[in-house]
Amino acid sequence: MLVMRPAQMADLADVQRLAADSPVGVTSLPDDAERLGEKIAASEASFAAEVSFNGEESYFFVLEDTETGRLVGCSAIVASAGFSEPFYSFRNETFVHASRELKIHNKIHVLSLCHDLTGNSLLTSFYVQRELVGTASAELNSRARLMFMASHPERFADAVVVEIVGYSDDEGESPFWNAVGRNFFDLNYIEAERLSGLKSRTFLAELMPNYPIYVPLLPDEAQESMGQVHPRAQITFDILMREGFETDNYIDIFDGGPTLHARTSGIRSIAQSRVVPVRIGEQQKGGRQYLVSNGLLQDFRALVADLDWVPGKPVELSLEIAEALGVGEGASVRLVAI
Repeated sequence: MLVMRPAQMADLADVQRLAADSPVGVTSLPDDAERLGEKIAASEASFAAEVSFNGEESYFFVLEDTETGRLVGCSAIVASAGFSEPFYSFRNETFVHASRELKIHNKIHVLSLCHDLTGNSLLTSFYVQRELVGTASAELNSRARLMFMASHPERFADAVVVEIVGYSDDEGESPFWNAVGRNFFDLNYIEAERLSGLKSRTFLAELMPNYPIYVPLLPDEAQESMGQVHPRAQITFDILMREGFETDNYIDIFDGGPTLHARTSGIRSIAQSRVVPVRIGEQQKGGRQYLVSNGLLQDFRALVADLDWVPGKPVELSLEIAEALGVGEGASVRLVAI
């Protein structure tokens, strides 16, 4: 059985194994034991803290195979993007160049460096083993953190953003980086992302041009890559688009990948999830697949279960599932259909 739970320091070696296989561009999962240890420590402190509004907290989750104890995925939430430093993006804009005398009126696509999204909650660090891509386990790894947000709304902002890894080829070359960022740093894309993961994206972002970049002046390959999704990030993109996230307004400043945005209250796993009482019963046969979470904080647990649940009624869980969630008869769980 696969169960999502908060990461612990004992998970460090397994988390680094996952990070080593994550695609270039997932700077929130650096293949570095020290940085990952800091990430887990910050998460443990955040889960333990008493919080009444979103601040500098971060919450790191792992997906564990309870039969083997092996981790097969991870994901995270940052309560406030850019809490200690600006959260930079490129904003898609249109400039109008006109001449009455020549009767010319041109609309031109430009990119403007901004930190409009600072303060929003941020979904990060998604990784799931390749054999689980396209399965309910990938949905669990991504969406269960949204159910955590639903159970603890005071800890998060009114809007959520996600940076999706942009296109790069098999050799790790990013057309967008080569056309834009590389003109300001003598670094290839892989090295720039590695440094960002080990240090901070801000120190590179602050050296990016503050004036608008006219998109028609970029090479065709760079223009075509804007808003494209890396093949290994497609699963993340697809899940979150089904959750109600929107794109088109912002892109990543390094690889040009799309930045998704949604109002927290409108996200499917938050808006459509329901809290229902538990009844312990027999193992369900058939039924529909649901994501189920216990709604707790430090002892948060979530999993996928086949349930024959009728809205307005208690949900019947097998003893095995109830124990995995840490709930008993009469307790409540949060449900949302897959």
